[in-house]
Amino acid sequence: MDIQTLREFMAQRDSFSILETMDVHTGVRTVLQEFDYVIEAPNWTKNGRFLIYNSKGRMYSYELASGDIQEIDTGFAIDCNNDHVLSPDNTQLAVSHHTSEDANSRIYIVPLAGGEPVLVTEKGPSYLHGWSPDGKRLAYCAARDGQYDIYTIAVEGGAETQLTDLPGLDDGPEYSPDGEHIWFNSTRTGLMQVWRMKPDGSEQTQMVQEEANCWFPHVSPNGRLVVYIAYGKDDVAAGDHPPNKNVELRLVPATGGESKTIAKLFGGQGTINVNSWSPDNRTIAFVSYRLKE
Repeated sequence: MDIQTLREFMAQRDSFSILETMDVHTGVRTVLQEFDYVIEAPNWTKNGRFLIYNSKGRMYSYELASGDIQEIDTGFAIDCNNDHVLSPDNTQLAVSHHTSEDANSRIYIVPLAGGEPVLVTEKGPSYLHGWSPDGKRLAYCAARDGQYDIYTIAVEGGAETQLTDLPGLDDGPEYSPDGEHIWFNSTRTGLMQVWRMKPDGSEQTQMVQEEANCWFPHVSPNGRLVVYIAYGKDDVAAGDHPPNKNVELRLVPATGGESKTIAKLFGGQGTINVNSWSPDNRTIAFVSYRLKE
């Protein structure tokens, strides 16, 4: 576990977690379940039946209809963080697991039904955020020579392709559903802001310009809307996304333009690190937190 991950874990260990959904059009929030420990980063399955989340290094499925929770067998990968993504056909789960040899995060793929993980990224740290719609490539944030940039790699592993190289932190890369863009967040202008680019790294374009630090853009399945989390400009350093902060979830058209706040909550790290749109494009899942007395 690296220093940043350890700091975030220690800050969150005395938190209750509240698994929620919200209709992005009406603003109605629904509490699904409260936990007396930390859970993070729900993914919504394509059939609309389950949420996949991480907790204490393990992966779990939550059935929305019944509230039933089942641990997903991830073999030796039992130190998973909140950067995990489902394959487009939902048969596989890619996770970011802190390996035993050096505690760095590396990306593995495991059957969603459970099984032994297969290593994708030889180098670490690597933090997964996106899976291409054709199922062939993964997009991730990685530190190489002390610099965090965005990379892609074939699902079979091999040579990684670096897409960004400007000074500052680039993070949170996620493919649009049509595969035409990779959305990401970057501190290259000073504050953390939302950007997108072509899958080959060309046409890097700022999509929102706000007096806030904006993280983790997630594109709706129909490609029309993007939700992201925003920290107050003076609440955090531009390159940091800690837990236990007052934050906002904001919505913006995928074509760019003016965003709107759709929720205010106590959260941050773990709230919405990965895409959690429902398949009908209407609802998002996220985690808010409450400190224990």
